[in-house]
Amino acid sequence: MPPETPPHSASLARAIAPGLYLIATPIGTARDITLRALDLLAGADLLVAEDTRSLRHLMEIHGIALDGRRVLAYHDHNGARMRPVILDALRDGKSVVYASEAGTPLVADPGFQLARAVITEGLAVHAAPGPSAMLAALTVAGLPSDRFCFLGFAPTQAGARAKFLSEAAAIPATLIFYESPKRINRFLTELRDTLGAERDAALCRELTKKHEEVLRMPLGALADAIADRMLKGEIVVLVGRGDAPAADAQSLDQALDAALAEMRLKEAVAHVSATLNLPRRQVYQAALAKEKPK
Repeated sequence: MPPETPPHSASLARAIAPGLYLIATPIGTARDITLRALDLLAGADLLVAEDTRSLRHLMEIHGIALDGRRVLAYHDHNGARMRPVILDALRDGKSVVYASEAGTPLVADPGFQLARAVITEGLAVHAAPGPSAMLAALTVAGLPSDRFCFLGFAPTQAGARAKFLSEAAAIPATLIFYESPKRINRFLTELRDTLGAERDAALCRELTKKHEEVLRMPLGALADAIADRMLKGEIVVLVGRGDAPAADAQSLDQALDAALAEMRLKEAVAHVSATLNLPRRQVYQAALAKEKPK
């Protein structure tokens, strides 16, 4: 098959400054890669990948030749051994690209330790933004996106898992989780029992791929909907913000005292309104009342 885009020239290597470049790779559709990422793949001195086979295949699709350059594997199992090799290349003034198997590096990805090691050494780290399963799911879920919290994979041990979900339930934001097909039924049941059956949710599976599926319904209904199914592929679960119990007058008064001691009126009102899940007008009127002479 002909390449999807014109072949990129390795002569671009001269234009790439030394440093580590974290490039996002497609989560499904190969054409979702950015032009900048293709330029970096074509011109970097050294290529590093979580999965070297996936990266080589992506480069073949887009007509990018290796031209004798090395492709090193870097993942959770060999990170401690490979980081010194990559750091040596950076110290020598090389440009190094790191690519996740799919999506954005450092998001539930072994690239975090590599980036931190490079930063600690005082060497340059650059991002080449692009595809992200987390953000793609948030885009199509239909849940509030003004405040969200990415929580990744839940722990596998029962005690740690229960603590993780209990803490997640108190976060005043749309929650975003990754989960494997093997554990998704158990996970949704636990979410329902911990966060509440009526809490809005969405399950996004195989985003940008042929069998893409998005289910949007309350947690209880979602757990029931897939109870008898054997799902496959990459899964993102999102849960909307729950309704917090209304704060009493004493809680509002104490929260305003603390906020007004450190913030201006407008900032304090916004902070307390968001923290206590109260209408901004109600909080504003309470704040004004505190400022009136007694």
